[in-house]
Amino acid sequence: MALATIFEKIVGSDANIAFMAYDGSKAGPDGADLAIEVKSPIAVAYLAQAPGELGLARAYISGHIDVHGDMYALLDRMWNITMNDLSTSEKVAAVRSLGLKPLLMRVPPPPQEMRQSALARLGSRHAKQRDAEAIHHHYDVSNRFYEWVLGPSMAYTCATFPEETSSLEEAQYTKFDLVARKLDLKPGMRLLDVGCGWGGMVMHAAKHYGVKALGVTLSKQQAEWAQQAIIDAGLQDLAEVRFMDYRDVKETDFDAVSSIGLTEHIGKDNVPSYFSFLYGKLKPGGRILNHCITRPTGTEKTFNKGGFINRYVFPDGELESVGWLIREMEDLGFEIRHQENLREHYAKTLRYWCDNLDANWEDAVQEVGMGTARVWALYMAGCIVGFERNKVQLHQVLGVKLDEDGRSGVSLRPSRDWP
Repeated sequence: MALATIFEKIVGSDANIAFMAYDGSKAGPDGADLAIEVKSPIAVAYLAQAPGELGLARAYISGHIDVHGDMYALLDRMWNITMNDLSTSEKVAAVRSLGLKPLLMRVPPPPQEMRQSALARLGSRHAKQRDAEAIHHHYDVSNRFYEWVLGPSMAYTCATFPEETSSLEEAQYTKFDLVARKLDLKPGMRLLDVGCGWGGMVMHAAKHYGVKALGVTLSKQQAEWAQQAIIDAGLQDLAEVRFMDYRDVKETDFDAVSSIGLTEHIGKDNVPSYFSFLYGKLKPGGRILNHCITRPTGTEKTFNKGGFINRYVFPDGELESVGWLIREMEDLGFEIRHQENLREHYAKTLRYWCDNLDANWEDAVQEVGMGTARVWALYMAGCIVGFERNKVQLHQVLGVKLDEDGRSGVSLRPSRDWP
């Protein structure tokens, strides 16, 4: 059985995908808008070592598989394909045709993969030093690279699109403003933004609401970029970003806490202490807005140790369902006042990021290398499919720390002020 024929059997003959392989075999329709090219036996070795998404990812990132055409379109057509779609007889025929050499060849993963052994040396999952390394792996790639992908807002979280045709910048502004209005920010208030990224929420709160805002991040490159942006904007009297673990923040009595894209890095076992810590940072009547990627139900695994995302993108990242997160918030004292699912907005956000990467592809490759650029192309396109097909969601949850008399300070119909 020719190699291209094996691939076609896995994907299906009706997927309209062409296949080419180093053994000279071809399959699929002529003139297909998408093609997969298997360039060397090392691609087969990767698949033998890790059948499924991880093996395919390793082969693509290392350049032993090429994709011709739009990555999102390819993943969308292949989203539910597994090696189990081959019958036992077809698997046996495939092994015989490939020979033993590529199947027994041991090849190391691409250098972009975070080795589990390296993380283990830094302590148990979500120990401070290990969390710092996981954040460094993803967020300290290159500020210039992030500028090309994210655009001027430097916001690496789900935007909120007021209109179908809104630009990415309009949508990121709307997201920050939505958070600010849910928190009911007013001049003179104090805001703590944990996992603040490049300081977008901190600067928005200071500039547009007169709030004294403190942001913290475990990425040194983010903190340095954000502090310079704050100075350039003349906001240094109100805004500050520190390179530090949120657990090391000493200040207290904040009027509001925003957590935009941090909960995914906390770990399920640490979520109770995370919400308890943030509860303790708030004044009575203070509000928290938790914005994070979630699982659509409580039945899925929160952590996929062998998955592509965990190995290449977010080491130690864990996703919980919104219902579970809300229960934890309630049990720790927060009264939940509002929640909403923005998963379609994240799919649109990722489309803009993919377009930005495509537009700056040559510069991005020169800046971070072909392997890292391919990680991002694969990861972001795959996430679009995930959000569109409800494999993952994005929720904002608003909670309040009641005062001693049980008062929330929330107006009767606050949602009138929220788009």
